[in-house]
Amino acid sequence: MAPAQRCPLCRQTFFCGRGHVYSRKHQRQLKVALERLLPQVEAARKAVRAAQVERYVPEHERWCWCLCCGCEVRKHLSHGNLTVLHGGLLEHLASPEHKKATNKFWWENKAEFQMKEKFLISPQDFARFKKSMVKSLDSYEEKEDEVIKEMAAQIREVEQSRQEMVRSVLEPQTVPDPEEGSSAPGSWNGTSSQVASTSQQPSYLDLPPAPELDWMETGQPLTFIGHQDTPGIGNIHSGATPPWMVQDEDCSSGNQQIGPSYEEFLKEKEKQKLKKLPPDRVGANFDHSSSTSAGWLPSFGRVWNNGRRWQSRHQFKTEAAARNKQQSHKGKTLMAS
Repeated sequence: MAPAQRCPLCRQTFFCGRGHVYSRKHQRQLKVALERLLPQVEAARKAVRAAQVERYVPEHERWCWCLCCGCEVRKHLSHGNLTVLHGGLLEHLASPEHKKATNKFWWENKAEFQMKEKFLISPQDFARFKKSMVKSLDSYEEKEDEVIKEMAAQIREVEQSRQEMVRSVLEPQTVPDPEEGSSAPGSWNGTSSQVASTSQQPSYLDLPPAPELDWMETGQPLTFIGHQDTPGIGNIHSGATPPWMVQDEDCSSGNQQIGPSYEEFLKEKEKQKLKKLPPDRVGANFDHSSSTSAGWLPSFGRVWNNGRRWQSRHQFKTEAAARNKQQSHKGKTLMAS
């Protein structure tokens, strides 16, 4: 019996020796695998005479599976920010390692001999591809230079228009004198007299009369006494301190405490705890701050559920009498000393 062998195309183990490669299933799987790789090889062959150079994008990082070598091959050839399409696959197909692996694969799997040349690239074709790649790189660089020149020209135009606009804004705008051009430079006195004489005549324009103001009379001259600034009062336009920067009198002293005190905080915290308890509980309304006299007695025994109440009452009275006796004895000794 023949030893067990593994077929990577059929993905099964067979025991019929070399006869498995002639079976219909193996030939069918071989044909499907070769047809899956053939379109990529044909696309690479088209780039032999006219190589394509593009700007690098992440999509160019593609790999394809070489059936003959049993390994992954980079499809495109990238360097820096440029990518040569199908350059990696063509370089692999033209290598002697691929040619050796292809011959072995064809011998082991008994593939059609006419199809083997489609998966190989001759050294002459690869040299032709190198020449076309150099030409494509030169043409691509020329196009890039033209694009850069066009962008530089656009930038210059935009900068020139911006400078012209700034220059037009900064230039002083001269207002034409209405009196200029009506007479010669030396005839100003004559013109003024004519204007004064004609000002009394009614004009053809219906202009509203100028208002007569009493304070503009010649008998009451006006005198400018300057800006009257009140010291200490002003606004931000006069250089005064803004109101939000002025310290209040209460804050300047530093004695005022901001917010509640620590004792008030503890009292409020206790109130919040008591709010969570039922309002009808025993002792809810009891005032813990009230003082109790010595005659106050509890309503239960000295010890819970042990003894009677009258025993607790007698014991309380006995302890109170002993305490009073001790206090009186201490007072006498102090007075004697």
